[in-house]
Amino acid sequence: MDIVSALRTFQRVVETGSFSAAAHDLDVTQPAVSRQVAALEGHFNTRFLHRTTSGLSLTAEGERMLPMALRILEAVEELGDAAGSEGAMASGKVRLSVPAPLGLYLSDLLGDLLSAHPKLSVELLLREQSSDMIEERLDLEVRLGSVADSSLVCRRLGWTTAFLVASPAYLARRAAPLAPKDIKDHECLCYSRAGGANIWSFSNGSEDISVRISPRLTACNAVAIHRAALAGAGLAVLSHIIAMPDIAAGRLIPVMEDFRPSRLPITVVYPSRRNMPLRVKTVLDFLTDAIGRDPSMATSGADRGWNG
Repeated sequence: MDIVSALRTFQRVVETGSFSAAAHDLDVTQPAVSRQVAALEGHFNTRFLHRTTSGLSLTAEGERMLPMALRILEAVEELGDAAGSEGAMASGKVRLSVPAPLGLYLSDLLGDLLSAHPKLSVELLLREQSSDMIEERLDLEVRLGSVADSSLVCRRLGWTTAFLVASPAYLARRAAPLAPKDIKDHECLCYSRAGGANIWSFSNGSEDISVRISPRLTACNAVAIHRAALAGAGLAVLSHIIAMPDIAAGRLIPVMEDFRPSRLPITVVYPSRRNMPLRVKTVLDFLTDAIGRDPSMATSGADRGWNG
């Protein structure tokens, strides 16, 4: 029996809560997972998991075994990293959830990551809402704003930059707002994220102002709002990733530039820093580098000057 492989399988079964989910993550069959866990229990002559029709749970022995297994696997990962490229190669699939605009930005860069790591694959999920990472078997998720879940490990990657924009056609029939109080007189297009679709927040660098709006159009994806703004349907707050090409081409016009949309922290979250697989660490390093390359995300407003 390969005890390291069996311990890794045991860990994934515990994290995912099922043999089938662990098999999916490890890219093996469910019977293979069952055999490895059974072999591990046979090797130590004790049962680590209760198996019932309603699910799996750790036995008292399993509760004691798990932290020791994690320490062993963490040490093995460190040995692989220390051995260099010949001893460690990122392989397997990483499930990564990101907001849609950031997903579009990353899509331009992921080809280089995959070329550098031929055995690595990435499943990119574009979502505006936070996920249940364990239930959905996510390895990494990028969230905007504060992170309330204290059970997750959080790493700050950067800050959002957004613009309040409208098309020339819309502004031809409606005067551009000059201050946040003017927005109430406009058609507003909002994408819903974490329940904040009806509140827009702005800052002039020293003062923050929140405005409650009555959106004429709400969508759960920023790309849909982007298309509606281009079509002249109203004002929209859009990420620089989406808006800047259209601003440069004159298809969208930034308005109320003395009060820019408030910047939000960009944070990557993951279930545990212990025993992070090399495949996940590789994608985490890629995320950190990709966001750091973009000056509009790499620094906070205070660092770069609000109108910089």
